[in-house]
This record gives sequence, C-alpha cells and structure tokens, in this order.
Amino acid sequence: MTIRSKTESLLLFVGDVALFFAALWLTLLVRYAELPSTHVWALHFAPFTLLFAAWVIVFYIAGLYGKHTLVLKSKLPTTILNAQLVNMALAVGFFYFIPLFVITPKVHLFIYLGISFVMILAWRIYGHRAFGFRKRSSAILIGSGAEMRELRDEVNHNRGYSLMFVSSVDLDEIDALDFEEEIIRRLYSEGIGVVVIHFRSEKVEPVLPRLYNLIFSHIRFIDMHRVYEDIFDRVPLSLLQYSWFLENISFAPNRLYDILKRAMDITLSALAGFATLPLYPLIYCAIKLDDGGPPFIVQERLGRNNRRLKIRKFRTMTVEGGGPFSALEGNYDRITRVGSFLRRTRLDELPQLWSILVGDLSLIGPRPELPELAALYEKEIPYYNVRHLITPGLSGWAQIHQEKPPKFGVAYDNTKLKLAYDLYYIKNRSFMLDVKIAIKTLRILVSRSGL
Repeated sequence: MTIRSKTESLLLFVGDVALFFAALWLTLLVRYAELPSTHVWALHFAPFTLLFAAWVIVFYIAGLYGKHTLVLKSKLPTTILNAQLVNMALAVGFFYFIPLFVITPKVHLFIYLGISFVMILAWRIYGHRAFGFRKRSSAILIGSGAEMRELRDEVNHNRGYSLMFVSSVDLDEIDALDFEEEIIRRLYSEGIGVVVIHFRSEKVEPVLPRLYNLIFSHIRFIDMHRVYEDIFDRVPLSLLQYSWFLENISFAPNRLYDILKRAMDITLSALAGFATLPLYPLIYCAIKLDDGGPPFIVQERLGRNNRRLKIRKFRTMTVEGGGPFSALEGNYDRITRVGSFLRRTRLDELPQLWSILVGDLSLIGPRPELPELAALYEKEIPYYNVRHLITPGLSGWAQIHQEKPPKFGVAYDNTKLKLAYDLYYIKNRSFMLDVKIAIKTLRILVSRSGL
C-alpha cells in the first residue's frame, strides 16, 4: 500500500485529455455561436489531437501528475495557467510556422485558453470528490522524534492523502507495557484499520507477537520508513540504522542501467556543450568587462569513491572571493554583478558539461562537495560518506526538491536534509528516475527558479 495510488495519476491523465477535447468543443461553440458541425469538428480534431499529446507532456513537466498534485492546491492555479500559456505558445508555433493544416485558429486559441484553464482547474480541485479518490482510511501512527511528528502533521493537514492519523503514540513517552495496552485499546476503540509503525524501534520488538495476532482482525501494518519516503521523497535520517543500508543500498553491477546512463551523459553533454559554445566568448567578455578578472575558476571536489577531481566553472565571485575556501566563508557580498546573473541562469555551470563528457561527473547524481566541507560533515552527520559511493552529478534528486539547498558556508541542518534526498536517490536510482530528474531540472531552468 502507498499513501497515494498510482491509479489517481491515470485518472488525472484521462480527465485532462477528456477536458482538452471538451474545451475544444466549447471553444467552437462560443466562436461560431452554434453547435459545431461534423465538418468543423473533423477539421479541428486531427491537429488539436497532435497538440494535446504535446500538452500532456507539458503538464507532466510542470509536475501536474506528481504525487502531491492534489495536496498543494494553493499552487494549482498558477501552475495550470503557466502550463496552458506554454501550450498556447506551442499551438501558435504549430499552426503558423508548421502549416500542415488548413486552419489557423487565431481567435480560437484565446477563447480556448480561458475555457480550458477554468475546466482543468475545477477538475483538479474538485474532481477527486466526484470520483471518490479520497476515501481516507483511519490509521494510528507509532513512532518517535521530529520526523514522526512531521509525518503526522503532513498527512492530517492535507486531504490529498489516503490515510488519516486519528491517533498517534510517541515511543519516547511510553514504556513497553503501557505501549502494548495503549495500542491494543486504541485499535479496538477507535476502529482503526491501518497501523503505520516504526518496526525497527527497540520498544516495538517486545510486542510484535501481540501485533502479529492483529492481522487476523484484518488490520494492515505499514513500515513508517515506507510512508515517510512515499510522502516526502527522502529518507528519514533519524530512523536509519546500519541494517537499513545493508538492506537497501546495493552496488551490484547493473549493466543495462550503466550503459543507458552513460549514453545519456555522453549524448546530452555533447549536444549541450557544442550548442552553448557560442555563449563562451559572450560570457568571457562580460566577466572581463565587469571586474577584469579571469573568466574561469578551477575547484577541487570529491568524486566517486572519494576520488578528488577538478571541475571548471565560470567565475561568479570577485578574485579574492573565488578561491577554494569561499564556500566555507559564506561571503554572499563577493558575488559580482555578472556572477549573480550567471548563477541565476546556471550559465556558470556550462564548463562542467565537458567533465560529464569525460566521465568525471554525470548529468544526474549527488552534487560534488568541496573536500574541506565534506571532512566537516563526515564528522557531524552519520552516514554522510555514503553519498560519495556513486558518481556525482550536475543535477540531482536533492536539487529539484530542496527549497533552500546549502550553497555558502557550513550548513549542517540543510546538509542533513540534502543527504536525506541523496540517500533516497541512491536507494531508488534507475534510468527512468534519471529521466524524471532531467525533465524536472529543465522545468526549473526554464522557470529561472534555480536549483
């Protein structure tokens, strides 16, 4: 069982496609002030069907089929409107620059934008009620620590999840005997059908035989780790033990994945590298005109298996602030005017494409760390060195999820959060996950929201 069924994504997809066609029919009705004839409908059906296929891809890139689509409703209007504006731009290019069809629906597109926006937004906000997506199961949460409370609050404050924690037990505040009596009492008195529990807790082990008997009462048990990862897309660090790594982190050879990943790295880095070469003299001149300093900096980073490697970037800080220890100092005021633009647009990262081409970096993976910072983090953050077991990347799971990633100075809390995302990627890495990260990275770059 997962906190959100995959069936919901399929229903959202089917609903979107149906509404795309319904909005087209209404657009023709409004445009011609009469019911669309068979001829008019057939004239528009073929070209718009091709467009709808592209529009679904835009919706996917915009994150409208992600697991949190129905949870983050406050962001839906802006997300849907931006996606539809992109779709309209695609339609304009399709009809006016690729004249394969006899229609050029100038007014239609503006009418369609308004109608489809309202229909899709209403579907996304209220459609789950009509189809019964959200019949929430009553559950009890048994765990401890900040992450247990974070999980409880996230689930209970959003109707977008299939569970509702009607009760919770903090293992740090109850002894084994009280725990056994408390859990049994609550299960029967509150009609609970699902138990989300921290199975690896020492306080849980003594009562597992009693909990085993409850499966005959059709009570379902789910590991708290699984639910936390399913919701937050990261590993709960406080719940980790050595056994978790032995169970979940495997580096057995996977030839197909390795071949596909390396092929993607070579193909995309070569295409992007050569395509962006014309930007190099422009960036070079901009940096020189800004402060007269060198255009590039070379930094030492940790690669796979702690191997030290050198990466080249366009310089974004003043000469005295662009050295290898600038990240430890955390001096934001040393970023140059041109450097600020390069960082926002990620153009300072372009030279790293050649590091990907030669194999020092990958397109997707944990971001490579400065050796000085890594040495500090390994002393304070358990299991931090695990992230160095795979090839680091230009973008990664943490970069597309963490709102405030550590960028300057020593940041233990933000780095712990980044590690939680990195471990999730290492555990679940696959070619399709890499493609998903690449698509979401592209969306972030296009929206200029940064990484």
